Parts: sequence; C-alpha cells; structure tokens
Amino acid sequence: MSQISVWSLEGNKQMLDGGSMFGNAPRAVWERWIQPDEIGRIPLACRSMLVKIGDQLILCETGIGAFFAPKMAERYGVQNGDRHLLLEELNELGFKEEDINLVILSHLHFDHAGGLLSPYSSGEKRLLFPNAHYVVGEEAWERAQNPHSRDRASFVPEINQALEASGRLEIIQRDGRSNRVPPQIEFFWSDGHTPGQMHCIVKGDQNTILFAGDLIPGSQWVHLPITMGYDRYPELLIDEKKKLYENIESQKWFVFYTHDNDIACSQIAKNEKGKFQAVSQHAQLREFQI
Repeated sequence: MSQISVWSLEGNKQMLDGGSMFGNAPRAVWERWIQPDEIGRIPLACRSMLVKIGDQLILCETGIGAFFAPKMAERYGVQNGDRHLLLEELNELGFKEEDINLVILSHLHFDHAGGLLSPYSSGEKRLLFPNAHYVVGEEAWERAQNPHSRDRASFVPEINQALEASGRLEIIQRDGRSNRVPPQIEFFWSDGHTPGQMHCIVKGDQNTILFAGDLIPGSQWVHLPITMGYDRYPELLIDEKKKLYENIESQKWFVFYTHDNDIACSQIAKNEKGKFQAVSQHAQLREFQI
C-alpha cells in the first residue's frame, strides 16, 4: 500500500455568533468552552486537510479563502481578508496550488469552498488549483444550485459557475465513486447539516482519519446533543454522529476538525460518565503518517 501522509492547513479564520454555532445549548454552557468577544462571536478555524497518497496530492476542502470584498468579509468575520492564508501555508510546506491533483468538497457552503476562488485583493477572478479535478456529491451540488431559503446565504453562485465552467468538475452519486479518488479513500454520507454532505475516510496501514466537516465541526461538538443552529436536521445529525462513533471509538479512528480553533485532530472515547469526548488531541498535523 502507498504511504499516506496528512497535513492540516490553517486557512482564514472567522468570527461567528456563538449562539448560532451551538444551537440550543445555552450561552452559560458554551462560553465555558469558547470565550466570546464583546458582541458574542467566537473564533473559528476554516481548516483544510492535505493528503498525499503515493505521488497524488489531495485537498479535502479549501476553507473560506479571501474572495469576499472587504465589506462582506467584515460582515462574516473573515480574518486577514486581504490574504489567502491556505495558499500561503501550502507554500510554506513546499507545495504550490498547481501541485494539487484532486479537491474533494464535502459540501459547497462558502466557508468550506470559498478558498477555491482567487483572493479579492488580487484583482482577478479565477478558480484556483488549475491542475486539479474537483469532486462533489450529487445532492450537495443540487443543494448549492437550488438552496432552500433558510440556507441560501451559505452558498455563492460564483463558486458553482466557476466549477461548472472548469470542465474538471465530477459529481458523484451516493452509491458511486470517482475513479480519480484513490481506493484508500472511502466516503461516509450525512444529511443532518446539509443534504448529501460527503466525508472522506482515509485508511492507512496504521490509522484511519475521518474528515468530519460540519457533522462534527470541532471537539466541542463531539458531545452527542451539541449541534449548530445552522444544521438543517439536528436530531438526524445526532443519530449520524452516534452511528459514526461506533467505528471511531472501537477502531480508534482519528477525527479531523474544520472549525476547532485549537485542535486539528483527535480520537474520540467515552469518559467515566459515558459521555463522548475528544482524546489524543493534535493542535496541527505535519506529515502525519497513517
């Protein structure tokens, strides 16, 4: 089997309302986990996962990027909105955007797919990663094309248009797969956050790592009852987490978090009270061998 290496890439962060991020959890509870600012916002990573399998470089999502105009960047709490930090970190690790062979998108909310676009400050409008193919699930694509009024603001038509015009977009069905995706990557599908969210499960000789996306945004959301106000079907999402935990705990999978400001990856286990929690935490991954 090919050697598999994994990196966490810290893109542009966001500041978002803590109440929205923690759904029906009271502020008195969630502010013990993350300290809000003076207007109730909490810091959130928009983290991507880079996977190297043999000579193939695969990017799981692209974060929020820096495509927003300054006024919109301020509205959505985008940090360092004049710089595309994901590209900068790729360069620091010795990679270029041209090196990426495959971009796998769990879904197309702009905080997970905005990094596909060139930064606003560059003065150009282009789709990044020119040598990559882009893979997204059929239901997630349909949702992005025809969003519900409740989540319409989470999608940016410009992203859809750029992907479609590239000629390098592949839309896969739930029971199918792309022949461009290496066999070491399988998918778990969830619908609680948004229809057809597609989570990469990367299986190596020694370890398995799950790209949790917005199913488990961070370690604070590991506890089963905790969901986001942005989730379409919170009760379904809880059931989906519970189903996943059977494998995560028993097989000691690692879980990769996109929005945890401090933790990139952990394992999950029950504590003495039977509550699931993050253990074996990693603040970042640097050529993590699985």
